[in-house]
Amino acid sequence: MSDPSIEIKQLSYSDPGFEAQLEQLLAWDNVSVGSVGQVVDDVLKDVRLRGDQALLDYTNRFDRRKVDSVVDLQVSQQALQEALEGIGSEERQALELAADRIRQYHQHQKQDSWHYREADGTLLGQKITPLDRVGIYVPGGKASYPSSVLMNAIPAKVAGVSEIVMVVPAPGGDLNPLVLAAAAIAEVSQVFTVGGAQAIGALAYGTETVPRVDKIVGPGNIYVATAKKAVFGTVGLDMVAGPSEILVVCDGETDPDWIAMDLFSQAEHDEDAQSILISPDIEFLARVKASMERLLPSMERADIIRAALENRSALIGVSDMTEAVSVINRAAPEHLELSVADPEALLPQIRHAGAIFMGRYTAEALGDYCAGPNHVLPTSATARFSSPLGVYDFQKRTSLIMCSADGASTLGRTASVLARGETLTAHARSAEYRIKD
Repeated sequence: MSDPSIEIKQLSYSDPGFEAQLEQLLAWDNVSVGSVGQVVDDVLKDVRLRGDQALLDYTNRFDRRKVDSVVDLQVSQQALQEALEGIGSEERQALELAADRIRQYHQHQKQDSWHYREADGTLLGQKITPLDRVGIYVPGGKASYPSSVLMNAIPAKVAGVSEIVMVVPAPGGDLNPLVLAAAAIAEVSQVFTVGGAQAIGALAYGTETVPRVDKIVGPGNIYVATAKKAVFGTVGLDMVAGPSEILVVCDGETDPDWIAMDLFSQAEHDEDAQSILISPDIEFLARVKASMERLLPSMERADIIRAALENRSALIGVSDMTEAVSVINRAAPEHLELSVADPEALLPQIRHAGAIFMGRYTAEALGDYCAGPNHVLPTSATARFSSPLGVYDFQKRTSLIMCSADGASTLGRTASVLARGETLTAHARSAEYRIKD
């Protein structure tokens, strides 16, 4: 019988070496270097030069496929509809309910153009325009994610994007029908069953069959993340995502089985995922650890969960919620659960988190699927400067400036002084031509 114990790190805020221990725990290089980077560079260069043929070669090689044309990798709209009609009624209802909630939430994010006129008639404003074409990457390796289809495509549709191109790997030709059904519900324009760096290259540069997009969104493995970083500038990106993360703060009054499963919910993604529990009740930390050891054998992905818990996770003891908040803001977690009596009281102190799940009944898993807010969130402490994916990621802002004759004369004098101060004479004279005598 295997050892049921879990060798998870146990830290204390009061330890002299805690800061260094926390630093080491949180350390993560978003994109690997060395061999992965070289492979990705080679694939991207090849896709850019050989287009469809390179895409075929890599798909057949890496995804164990035997296809002769990129057209064979494309999923028709009819096939998407057939997938939707072929799934069970319970699954369809769940997808449609989730889609409705996601759509409703993101409608609140939609921005409109605006302008105002100054007293002299000068008009200033901002024009909001949706992107023309967006590419969404949907993972398809260790698990299939129809939820990622909804979370990436629906905000783009709400923003007004006219064409959405989806890529999803299909190792061995296998593809989850729920993913195709979700694409039908989200009104995805085109679907190609390709993945990895080659899919990112196809979206970024375009091939004879796969259209070039303006922005690529969606998470993937280390090869996908490395490829996304490499093509940034050629196309826009949502973010370069690292492993999944959850940080739970609990006052010790929540059922420890609930907390254990919340920690498992992110650990089961992959071996590099991170699950952290913080509590001022040290005895409660021990109870949660006991729950994890008892529940782990019942999990289908037990080996992955164990690896994540033992590699990058921790139980952290603090003396009070002030110390807990300090750790939160240092970690800037992707998912933050506040499993405490009054979570709203902590909100003003929390500066960095991708999404905050408040109260004992709000499992992070609800946010992954159907609560409404987006589940594409900043990882690896990038919540310090990044936000969840949203409608605003699919809209551009263009400044509007129209000067009246009086406004051009007034502003021209100021512009002239500043331009000559920068020794940019043409700038100055261009403005001066419009100054009234």
